[in-house]
Amino acid sequence: MAGENVKAKKKPFFARMKKYFKDTKSELKKVTWPSKTQLKQNTAVIIAFIILIGIFLFVFDVGFSKLASLLPSRIL
Repeated sequence: MAGENVKAKKKPFFARMKKYFKDTKSELKKVTWPSKTQLKQNTAVIIAFIILIGIFLFVFDVGFSKLASLLPSRIL
């Protein structure tokens, strides 16, 4: 078929970059950004969650360490 051998001509590099940044700017205008209070609340929730997961992992790590120390040394 005749159309298969014809390559689509690309736009110049800087024209494509200009279009990319223009499209990016227009998409960022559509974003609903959180307010400062929402941002602070969400950040507090995330920090609290990270602390809870850290405590949870610490407890399990200490527990498994104690459990491993109770096993006979020849098994390990």
